[in-house]
Amino acid sequence: MRYMVVLEQGSSSFGAYVPDLPGCVAAAETKQEVLQLIQEAIEFHLDRLKEEGVSVPLPHSYSEFVEIHA
Repeated sequence: MRYMVVLEQGSSSFGAYVPDLPGCVAAAETKQEVLQLIQEAIEFHLDRLKEEGVSVPLPHSYSEFVEIHA
């Protein structure tokens, strides 16, 4: 499965979250680190859902860019 991950760059760090998996987040100093951490967080999140007997949400989020001429 492929889940969409939203990355946000702050002044000194990066954050990431998965819209299809509420509460699945990560933060790190670099983009590479946050991508690694969010992958691990997704795997952990899905494993936890399975352990609790909750069905795994199918990915349904996607993204698009909107061009604005300013």
